[in-house]
Amino acid sequence: MTEVDRVKCACPDCVCVIPPEQAVKRDGKLYCGDACAKGHDSGSGCGHVGCKCTG
Repeated sequence: MTEVDRVKCACPDCVCVIPPEQAVKRDGKLYCGDACAKGHDSGSGCGHVGCKCTG
């Protein structure tokens, strides 16, 4: 069995790849942070260097 050590954030516009154990879990999906997990409801991006997602 293979263990996954990194996954892409579930936000469609996000380019972040994160360890599953550090992800924010919401509705069965894994996100890189609260902004992505909340669908960018405040209009802010995830804040990670090199990523320009805003939902």
